[in-house]
Amino acid sequence: MHSTETSRTAEEEPPMHRLLEVSRVVLQQAVDLVDNDLASDDQLSIHSQYMPGSTIGKHLRHARDHFWLLMDAMEAQPPYVLNYDVRSRNRPMETSRRAAHDALIECITRLEQVVPKLKMDQPVTLNAVTPYPQTMQSTFGRELWFGSLHAVHHWSMVRVICGELGIRLDESFGFAPSTLVHQGTEAPLGKAKC
Repeated sequence: MHSTETSRTAEEEPPMHRLLEVSRVVLQQAVDLVDNDLASDDQLSIHSQYMPGSTIGKHLRHARDHFWLLMDAMEAQPPYVLNYDVRSRNRPMETSRRAAHDALIECITRLEQVVPKLKMDQPVTLNAVTPYPQTMQSTFGRELWFGSLHAVHHWSMVRVICGELGIRLDESFGFAPSTLVHQGTEAPLGKAKC
């Protein structure tokens, strides 16, 4: 049975569902990297020659942490308070492809469970160290979008490290959706959806 009420095109999807889809695609890029492009756990922890202290594993963990911290904040009781500076470092996902895969999939699953329950304009108080302690007002939708852009930024650094290691990646990995749309690529995030 196929009715117009139950059948939605991408254009009819609520904006929050669109942001969820972008987050899902960006995190899935990291899953695909771990599953298909890296040949050993060691590649997660090799330090970049060009970005001192940077490793693929650290970038994957750091970007995933932002999504995770956002979900932690939004699953607490209102008023919602978010702080991206509270992160745990030296996690298994930084050195193990299996752990990275599992942590990224767990994050996608959590997003799929939490995001549909929230409103895009849900107020969020953001605490940050800039290096001065700052408190700012934001919304859940804005922070979910930030999580995706932040991850893309880190994927671009992962791309550099992969280049150092001779690992070739999909041409859309590490590029912002706006760049991919401008280039007219066929990548999932490269098609403008009006």
